[in-house]
Amino acid sequence: MPHRLAWSSKTGLAEENRNRLGRLRDRHRGERCFIMANGPSLAKVDHAKLKGETTFGLNRIYLMADLMRVPPTYYVCINELILDQFHHEIAQLTMPKFVNWNRRGYFIDTRQNAYFLRVRLGLRDAFWPNIKDPISSGGTVTYAALQIAYYMGFGQVIIVGLDHSYQTRGTPNRTTVRGAEQDLDHFDPDYFPKGTKWQPPDLLRSELAYALARQAYESASRQVVDATLGGKCDVFERSNLDELFERNGEGGW
Repeated sequence: MPHRLAWSSKTGLAEENRNRLGRLRDRHRGERCFIMANGPSLAKVDHAKLKGETTFGLNRIYLMADLMRVPPTYYVCINELILDQFHHEIAQLTMPKFVNWNRRGYFIDTRQNAYFLRVRLGLRDAFWPNIKDPISSGGTVTYAALQIAYYMGFGQVIIVGLDHSYQTRGTPNRTTVRGAEQDLDHFDPDYFPKGTKWQPPDLLRSELAYALARQAYESASRQVVDATLGGKCDVFERSNLDELFERNGEGGW
C-alpha cells in the first residue's frame, strides 16, 4: 500500500518519473528492436549481428561479457528477488534502466538513468500500452519489455533467448533457494548461484500474456518475431537472425 500511494503522488519522485517516462513515448516510432531473454540459447547467438541495433537486456544480462562489450541500449528488471540480491551490480549499469518502483530506493542515487515501473497485482494480466500507468508482469520480465517497447513506438520487436523451457522443477512463483551447483536454465551457470533465491516460472501464464502482446502489436500493424534458437514458445511468429537480416537488410525492417 505505501508503494501504491507513493506512485500516485502528484509531486516528488513520482511526478518526476511520470514526466521522464512521458518523454519516451514513441521515441523509436516505426523502428525495430531486439529483446534479449536469458535462456541458455542466448549464449549461442552471434551478438556481432546486433551491433548498431537497439536492444533490451533483461535481469542478469550483464553476466555475458562478450555482449557487454557493446552493451544493450536499455535494461529491464522488475523481479523483486533479483533486485534485492543483485541491485549493487545493476546500479553500476550505465544504460537507461527500467526497474520496479517498489525497489526504487536502491537506485535513488542513480535515478538519472533509472525509470521506475509500477507492476500491477492480480491474477489476470493485460497488455498496458502506457507505462506511465501500472503494467502487468505476465510472470516474466520479457512481457514487461514488450510493453515498454510498444510504448516507445517500435514497429518490429525481435526476441532472442526465449527458450521457454526449464530443467529445474518447482511450484511456479514460489520462492525457493537454489540447491544445484550450476544454473542450467539460463545462459550463465552462475546466473542464480547455489544459495540464492528464485521463483520457478509459470510458463502457462506467460504464454497467455504473450498472446495478449501479439494481439496488441498486430492490432496496431506492428510485429513480434521470436528468433530464439530452438525455443519452445509457440505464441509468436518464428524466424531466425540470419533470415531476418537477409530479408530486412542491415538498415531496418
